[in-house]
Amino acid sequence: MIRDRQHGPILELNRVFSSQARGTKEWSRTIFAQACSMLINVSSESFLLPHRAWKVRFVGESVDDVGGGYSESIAEMCEELQAGVLPLFILTPNGRVDNGVNRDCYLFNPAATSPEETNMFRFLGILMGISVRTGSPLALDIAPPMWKLLVGLPLTVDDLVEIDKDYMAGINFFRDLPNKEEEFDAIDMPFSTPGAAGQEVPLSSTYHRINLANRDQYVQSALEYRLQEFNFQVQAVVEGLAKVIPVPLLSLFTGDELRTMVCGYPDIPLDMLKSVAVYKGVEYNSPLVHWFWEILETFSPSERSLFLRFVWGRTRLPRNIADFRGRDFVLQVLDKYQPPDQYMPESYTCFFLLKMPRYSSKEILTEKLKYAINFCKSIDTDDYARITRAEGTMVDGEDSDIELGSQ
Repeated sequence: MIRDRQHGPILELNRVFSSQARGTKEWSRTIFAQACSMLINVSSESFLLPHRAWKVRFVGESVDDVGGGYSESIAEMCEELQAGVLPLFILTPNGRVDNGVNRDCYLFNPAATSPEETNMFRFLGILMGISVRTGSPLALDIAPPMWKLLVGLPLTVDDLVEIDKDYMAGINFFRDLPNKEEEFDAIDMPFSTPGAAGQEVPLSSTYHRINLANRDQYVQSALEYRLQEFNFQVQAVVEGLAKVIPVPLLSLFTGDELRTMVCGYPDIPLDMLKSVAVYKGVEYNSPLVHWFWEILETFSPSERSLFLRFVWGRTRLPRNIADFRGRDFVLQVLDKYQPPDQYMPESYTCFFLLKMPRYSSKEILTEKLKYAINFCKSIDTDDYARITRAEGTMVDGEDSDIELGSQ
């Protein structure tokens, strides 16, 4: 039975290659593209498992994935999608000109239509479906209109304003121009419209310039194009979703509800984390525990995400307590580290476990914790030098920091 299986296929992912893809157009090296090539044709049965759809082996990293490697692979994919490494997402026009709402959100790239890109959109849909089934949120900042399309609702002019405020100002300008031919002659604008990615799109093979006679047709054609330009990409994502969840049920939800089911909440509520915390080697009311939670309270949202990734391989908490599925956050204090202030905390992402020395002050704990979450992101890179030498490449700036047993 599916429920008796602990994980789906085993993926061998190379983070040396993926790190080299940053700052280049070689998206085929990314973790997302590596996983997509291995999983896009896998039977949907693997995606219906209650916890892990696959097991990860990171090349050159000594880790036995019992959950942490899987979570880390998904966190890396989400990071790549929004880092400009992959061609699937573009920043909203509002974000590019720093105007209006949703400036920090992303749209599906309407220019991404190749067979490889279409498969990657399908794989994105698979990831979304897995997130809904397992309650493990994806750290993606996708603009609200994309979620609206995914649940089968058409876009409106108001949705365009949410992602491209200046565009509607331009459309309204043409709509409200006086009914004088000389006004249009003075402007001399082509019968085309800028797409969401900024490219100019011809709207007619008959008309080449906007004039008084075709003004209404231009406005209608421009709006029709912009309201439908994501349809191809949305269809590919829905095809991926259909491999994991019953797509007809999506019509029962709003776009915002689907976004919450897939992505959870970007803020990390510490009250929720405290409610699943257990303590070993230290009392819950000890000064060290109080320092720990006080430090997390002072963390910015991005620092809290880094902390969660350090201890669990994820960047967002589950949507609710039920989605933790009995998993506790374990804070263990050990006296084997002597002198304690010279050691770093250790994390075991597979077990949602943080081990740390009995630090002597809140200041020392703050310093060690901030260093760990910012610089100890690899699971174990002891074998990286051997792997890169074997491949005949060097990775500049890679540290040998580790999450498991960092000190």
